[in-house]
Amino acid sequence: MTTQTPTPHPRRHRTRHLVGHYLEMVVAMLVGMLVLGPVEEFLWPALDDRTDVAVLVMATNMAVGMGAWMRFRGHSWPAIAEMSAAMYVPFAVLLVPFWLGAVPGGTLMTVGHVAMLPAMALAMWWRLDEY
Repeated sequence: MTTQTPTPHPRRHRTRHLVGHYLEMVVAMLVGMLVLGPVEEFLWPALDDRTDVAVLVMATNMAVGMGAWMRFRGHSWPAIAEMSAAMYVPFAVLLVPFWLGAVPGGTLMTVGHVAMLPAMALAMWWRLDEY
């Protein structure tokens, strides 16, 4: 009687790998905010007095943290640029209605941050072979 060792299901392994990488990117974004936020506040305290400027500065802090981690992990510059764009696109879409007074600042901040998550997943799907 021969016993076979079960091999991991390739699709399940790939899904687990993608989810793990996605969570790494979220943590790297948070680290970027936590590390660069106080630096930016120290160097230029009034920089984020306006909500529109604050969301772009925060997106930059997150993109720097995430981009640094992606580069450390060996990702290509185009993949880093696409993932970084996922930080800005939700805000870019919401800024015009915000400037027109149709979207309040709290909504801009909240919806922009929540929309980053599917935007990141889309960027990963777009370059799936890299992840």
